[in-house]
Amino acid sequence: MSFSKTRPLVLVGAGKMGGAMLAGWIASGTDPNSILVIDPAPSDELLAMASDKGFRQETKVPEGVTAGVLLLALKPQMMASALGALKPAADADTLVISVAAGTPASVFEEAFGDAAVVRVMPNTPAQVGRGMSVAFANARTSTAQRETVDQLLAAIGASAWIESEDQMDAVTAVSGSGPAYVFYLTEALAAAGVKAGLPEELAMTLARQTVCGAGELMYRVETPAAELRRNVTSPNGTTAAALGVLMAEDGLQPIMDAAVAAARKRSQELAG
Repeated sequence: MSFSKTRPLVLVGAGKMGGAMLAGWIASGTDPNSILVIDPAPSDELLAMASDKGFRQETKVPEGVTAGVLLLALKPQMMASALGALKPAADADTLVISVAAGTPASVFEEAFGDAAVVRVMPNTPAQVGRGMSVAFANARTSTAQRETVDQLLAAIGASAWIESEDQMDAVTAVSGSGPAYVFYLTEALAAAGVKAGLPEELAMTLARQTVCGAGELMYRVETPAAELRRNVTSPNGTTAAALGVLMAEDGLQPIMDAAVAAARKRSQELAG
């Protein structure tokens, strides 16, 4: 990636997701002098980070600055009011990237005219460099600009592309909201352990470490999840007894189907 003071990488919004991206870019070697962070109410942490790392931080885009990449990490309800003020910072060569849930690419096309627009759905494990981001590019986005997006997202984890924006609601329901499902699974497993006779603190430790360890195993090996499950399951053993409940017709799959469908429906509603 090549940015400069005259055409910087402009990050608008440095909350949890924007801040995770910023930290990842700097850690992966992006020149801090080529980064401009816009946040109208910067936290003490952001100000300290700017002073330590050397990137520029402003409450609004300075006059005369044109972004090479304009990455919008704002909450959806803040987007409409922000776009007007950001328009002077983009031209036909600017790559506009949005990580705002529920805001279609057409909103940014209308605001920025001929600019390339990429819509991204990341998730919260980006905060520890293990996120999953899914991107959709409009027709104006070049192959080189897609590669730039890949490089920016690599700093916070893995990424994938979809060719139909209609799939973004399903992406939101699976990976965007998915970490919450895993966290709840951990809570439920710990609660079941307490009911089985374990002390509450120990039950949570076992559940949390088991979920983390299983996730790390899937991350490190290419073995399909179904095969990993079978590897743990001895015939007529304890795991098989438990899976007989979880994999029954009224077990986990229909519940997960309903959960993802509900999240997808809500994502569609939020998009208007």
